[in-house]
Amino acid sequence: MNTKEKQIEKNRGVEAHPADSPVSIHDMTVAYHRKPVLWDIDYDAPAGELIAIIGPNGSGKTTLIKSALGLIPCLSGEVRFYGELYKNVRHRIAYVPQRGSVDWEFPVNALDVVCMGLYREIGWFLPVTKKYKQQAMEALDQVGMANFAKRQISQLSGGQQQRVFLARALAQNADLYIMDEPFTGVDAATERAIVDILRELRSQGKTALVVHHDLQTVTEYFDSVLLLNMRLVASGPTETTFSSENLRKTYGGKLALLDQVGERMKLAVPR
Repeated sequence: MNTKEKQIEKNRGVEAHPADSPVSIHDMTVAYHRKPVLWDIDYDAPAGELIAIIGPNGSGKTTLIKSALGLIPCLSGEVRFYGELYKNVRHRIAYVPQRGSVDWEFPVNALDVVCMGLYREIGWFLPVTKKYKQQAMEALDQVGMANFAKRQISQLSGGQQQRVFLARALAQNADLYIMDEPFTGVDAATERAIVDILRELRSQGKTALVVHHDLQTVTEYFDSVLLLNMRLVASGPTETTFSSENLRKTYGGKLALLDQVGERMKLAVPR
């Protein structure tokens, strides 16, 4: 097969994915220093749902979303958002990175951080006008952080910092929210606040793709799941896909933990 034929075949594969999917991943393979991290990932995210990306440590969960957003190069594959390349629809997508990947000593306050999410609207190196500050304040109020607007981010607790980053995403008024472990290291009140916000976004027809590590809350929080361990193990509605069999395929020998989760799943009250 020559280069032109390969490109035609590649385009045919991409076009087979639904154009209305918030995220469509086709044949994605990613490697670090020639060591494969993700293999042949094919996935279409359902619109208007809360979706959990689940897998053991080192399974490629963060790599998946960073590669989809172009933050990490792929060896092969294509990613489309609403049928378009990321660069064409980035205004429709908000990204919340892991809290541990952020320099919290940077000398800015909470309001500044949220305003950073509006720079695409404001324009780089232009002053932040009253209109945008008000928009940022409204987002801070949504996450219960309006009273901390002038507080330096280094002076905030872990849960407060996570709320500020969530406010930055909310201020963008996106259609798709991609979040990397937003519940890690936060208190119970912050976790409940994040869940409430996710549900509100869903009620507005928006989609959230969330890297999640707590198996015991998956059935309560999420509509769909993507089970990952270097390869895509399974994906689909939580009630049918988040099964003991699929968990064992994903996590291997951690049977005691999976048995506990299985018992919790049996007792779970349908949403």
